[in-house]
Amino acid sequence: MSSDKELQDLCESGQYQIAFSRIVQQYSQRLYWHIRKMVLLHDDADDILQNTLLKAWTGLAAFRWESQLFTWLFRIATNEVLTFLRKSKSLKQVPLEDRLDADPQLFTGDQIQKALQQAILRLPPKQRLVFNMRYFDQIRYQDMSRILGTSEGALKASYHLAAAKVEETLKELLL
Repeated sequence: MSSDKELQDLCESGQYQIAFSRIVQQYSQRLYWHIRKMVLLHDDADDILQNTLLKAWTGLAAFRWESQLFTWLFRIATNEVLTFLRKSKSLKQVPLEDRLDADPQLFTGDQIQKALQQAILRLPPKQRLVFNMRYFDQIRYQDMSRILGTSEGALKASYHLAAAKVEETLKELLL
């Protein structure tokens, strides 16, 4: 695993292909699951990941290394997800249950896990994003603030509101 400093040194010496190859190896899986939690289907997540990596490749030479590489990559991925969700009108017309059953790989857990996913899917996109980043990815509010361009206070409020909605929905689904 390469550090940001090692990747920066590679870029500063003009070895962008080597640096990018290491970035892909190091971050692709984490970015994929960050994206997948928001868009559900593998094909959509894969397309968004490819767009994210393409934007990272084209922007790598201009990256100033003032922030962490992780923060920059997650911001690109997050923006790509939000753009996809805004453009995707068809998901709003398909009932939630149909979306959950659309991808057989989506749920491999038990009924509680499925109920948790249903509860998360009922959240508005921005709340869902904040909830996933904090609950599953355990990203600090400070880092989330940089990634999303939102104040830490607003993120905390959004997370706690989302957590309350998830808890309420879980009670409804499981009781």
